[in-house]
Amino acid sequence: MKQLSTYLKEEKETKRKGGLYHKTQVNLAYNSNRIEGSKLTEEQTRYIFETRTIGFKDQEAVPVDDIIETSNHFIAFDYLLDTIDEPLANNIIKEFHRILKTGTADAMEKWFNVGEWKKLPNEVGGMKTTLPKDVEKEMEKLNDWYHSLPQIVFENIIEYHYRFEKIHPFQDGNGRVGRLIMFRECLKNNIIPFILDDGHKQFYYRGLREFENVRGYLFDTCLSEQDRYAEWVKYFYGDLLNEKAPYED
Repeated sequence: MKQLSTYLKEEKETKRKGGLYHKTQVNLAYNSNRIEGSKLTEEQTRYIFETRTIGFKDQEAVPVDDIIETSNHFIAFDYLLDTIDEPLANNIIKEFHRILKTGTADAMEKWFNVGEWKKLPNEVGGMKTTLPKDVEKEMEKLNDWYHSLPQIVFENIIEYHYRFEKIHPFQDGNGRVGRLIMFRECLKNNIIPFILDDGHKQFYYRGLREFENVRGYLFDTCLSEQDRYAEWVKYFYGDLLNEKAPYED
């Protein structure tokens, strides 16, 4: 039986419109960028994906970077599919960042270091993160831990995300990169992936903030989103994919 990633890649390569790949591209780019403050609406995001043009008549102007980062996110998702058979590694993680931030105002700043680890200390949610001098070492430790696991399950991917965000290896764009990694690793390991909805942003943030004390908060938020994506999979491929195997609930 084909894996879900194979169907998504086939839809991408055949440029199928209105399928799961199309729906995933729009929803993942819209919600992940919206969580980070993008002003683009879901309809505007869909318009950019479908037409590769901009033409928002009688609508509020949006920052140029929001449009660039949305277009870049579509490319990043294609890169995700193209490299799905490769093990997760720092070069893939850095390439996600390079794709997402290319052409933005941030990319013009030398200190920003597009596609490379951060040069300056940063915080997330008022909390300290790994210092720049320690990022390479901490990312290697994180990946070593991940690849040492006998089997990758849903909870491992969520924990990787938490630890990745705690390191916060890039100057900016960590959340978007981290969410792409979660989607990728679910697909790679035959686990139903998920898209974190902007409307559930506060639950997601609470899950990250409280992870060390109550892991269930983040697990439950992601499981809820997974249920929604599972319904999409069932709608588009219910006659082709077994509902239980090879995917996990």
